[in-house]
Amino acid sequence: MTTKNGDHLIQKPRKNPLRWPIIIALALVYIWAFSGVPFTGFKETAGQIMKSIMAGIFSPDWGYVYLPEGEDLLRGLLDTLAISILGTVISAVLCIPFAFWSARNMSKYRPISGSGKIMLSFIRTFPEIIMAILFIKAVGPGSFAGVLALGLHSIGMLGKLFADDIENIDFGPSEALLASGATRMQQLWFAVLPQVLPGFLNYTLYRFEINVRSATILGVIGAGGIGTPLIFALSTRSWPRVGIILLGIVVMITVIDLISGYVRKKLV
Repeated sequence: MTTKNGDHLIQKPRKNPLRWPIIIALALVYIWAFSGVPFTGFKETAGQIMKSIMAGIFSPDWGYVYLPEGEDLLRGLLDTLAISILGTVISAVLCIPFAFWSARNMSKYRPISGSGKIMLSFIRTFPEIIMAILFIKAVGPGSFAGVLALGLHSIGMLGKLFADDIENIDFGPSEALLASGATRMQQLWFAVLPQVLPGFLNYTLYRFEINVRSATILGVIGAGGIGTPLIFALSTRSWPRVGIILLGIVVMITVIDLISGYVRKKLV
């Protein structure tokens, strides 16, 4: 800001009147949240258990990496990876109709897209672990329950992301095809899908990274994967085996993140 003589005036920043009420409200929320968490102190054996866990992590059971006669680390990691891949593929395919259903620009009537958004919100309301428990009761424990849990939950998450991508498309190519006499399906195939496909693949890879982490947890409740031998090793306090399993999970997730991140950069 300058005057007529060219002198600069320093404009003081305006104070936000809601600043202190917001800070006080947040402080009260934190106090209320922490007051509801009971804390009875640490157990007497906590220090000894932590030393055992750290000793197991730094001296892992390398012999568990591969066992010719039974389950080992490599089989558990491959099982986890297979669950993640199948769950992601199932959700990426099945969520496409839901995405077009809930996209606002794909329908003239707002209630139609609104019902689609409600459906996707309902699907992703339940966490993967809750769905895994339900599917374990329905189909029995194992990898199949984990695949169904990840696949169904990811439909809600990917469907929302896909719908947002569809709502940002350019209708110019679609209108040009319509003027040339193209059908509705031809417009979707030649004008809409080429615009949204890179985003679809990007979101699918990102969801795959999340599913790999989730699959390691689902095994704890019996839905297959590396989580099953991990919970057995924890229950028997076999800390060297716990260490090698955790190390294998870290290596697998790190490698997948690096590969997925490289591929997603190429897609964008």
